[in-house]
Order: sequence, then structure tokens, then C-alpha cells
Amino acid sequence: MMTHQSLIEMKKKGEKIAALTAYDFPTAQILSESGVDVLLVGDSLGMVKLGYSSTVPVTMEEMLHHLLAVKRGISGPLLVADMPYLSYEIDLKEALRNAGRLIKEGGAQAVKIEGGGFVTDIVRELLKIHIPVMGHLGLTPQSVNQLGGYKVQGKEPKNAKKILEDAKALEKAGAFAVVLECVPSGLARKITASLSIPTIGIGAGVHCDGQILVSDDLWGISKGPSLKFVKRYARLRETMISSAREYLKDVRQGKFPGTEHSF
Repeated sequence: MMTHQSLIEMKKKGEKIAALTAYDFPTAQILSESGVDVLLVGDSLGMVKLGYSSTVPVTMEEMLHHLLAVKRGISGPLLVADMPYLSYEIDLKEALRNAGRLIKEGGAQAVKIEGGGFVTDIVRELLKIHIPVMGHLGLTPQSVNQLGGYKVQGKEPKNAKKILEDAKALEKAGAFAVVLECVPSGLARKITASLSIPTIGIGAGVHCDGQILVSDDLWGISKGPSLKFVKRYARLRETMISSAREYLKDVRQGKFPGTEHSF
């Protein structure tokens, strides 16, 4: 069984961390059998599963609903849950209560929080009530309106310096890992070398201690062109459409169900 300490030990040994997202029971079962190290129930479920245009509308109740489904199917990987937008930014007590719900009600082993220095107090307080925290820097989707869209972060020296400082601040506050999303690979390499906790990249190059992808992107279920940092390992969308069309044809032609499918 993976724990947050397992990831720190993997960094010390130079072993790469493989993480994926999961939003439901069968996916959790499949990815557990694959041997993946971390399953993240991300607020990306808003876009991937619920049809929202961003992660911003995702609620705590939606996160808990999907987290519980994944919890029922997981065996082995570390289970991390995103804290959705406005579940932690406004009030510290509310942040502690919401994180506690993800752990106590949802069964997560850790929570992930977007942001740098401004969330360090929250990280410290969560650790006081025994909740491990994963950070998230670079392109932080909950801040997409402030960032002006989904763009690479840290290209300018001033911004790059701020991301590095935030990573160090999160480590000092007690975070056990930091996701680096859509930052230049050179910056990710510098941050990774500067921290004793692992970095997990998504669009951050090869030098991070681990990688994470949205499972629907990896399987080729998502519609539209792939993002630059996504490698599709399958084309399941085409397979699913083709099989559904074959079923429709069989039904309309009276070929299904056959005698072998009937009682």
C-alpha cells in the first residue's frame, strides 16, 4: 500500500512516480491492477466527466461523490483528492472542515491544494490535524480567469522565481509533494533539484520526479486534439463509437440478441 511517505522514499532512491486520475469505481479497479503509484480524484472531473468548461464550478459534494466511487475500487495506490475552488481559500476553519470531509467521509489519504505562499498557513494547519498535503504550482486551473487562460507559466524570470520560491515555501510548510503543471522543463528541473520532496509533472518535462496524466486523455477517450503534453496510449473513443455503431446495426437488422443471448 502506497503512502505519502512512499513517494518521498521513491525520490530518495531515484525511482520515478507514475500517477493518473480516476473518477469512478471501474477505473480505480483497472488502474490499481496496473500498478500505478498514485490515483488523483481531480477536480478535472468537472471538465472530463461533468461537462463544465473549467474546474471552477466543481463542488465539494461532487468531489465526495466521485471520491467515494474511486475509494470502493482502489487497492494499492495512494489516494489523493483535490480541494475544489472556494473550499479552502476564504476561511481557515472551512478549509480544515472540507479537507477533513475528503479524508473522513471520502476515504482519501491526502488532499491537493492549488497555490503557493498564500496556502502555506493552510498546509501547516492541515498537518496539525494529520492531513497530508500535496501542492500544485504553475498552471493552476482554478485560477484560470486570473491567469488569462490555459498558458505555460514561468517563462519570464520574475514568474519563474516566484514559482521556485512557492515550491520551497510549500516544502517548508510540510507538503509531501508538488505538482508542476505547464512550466518550462528547465524550471521544473531546477525546482526538482531544489526540493527534498518529489515533484510530479504534467506538461513540465522529463526532469520531474514523477508524471501525472488525466486517464481519459491517456486512453484517447477525450474528444478533440491532444494537448502538447499528452501522449495517447490508446484510441478508445474510436473503438467505443465503432462498437456502439455495430450494436445499433445488429439491433436494427435483428441480429442481436441471438439465441445464445436469450433465455
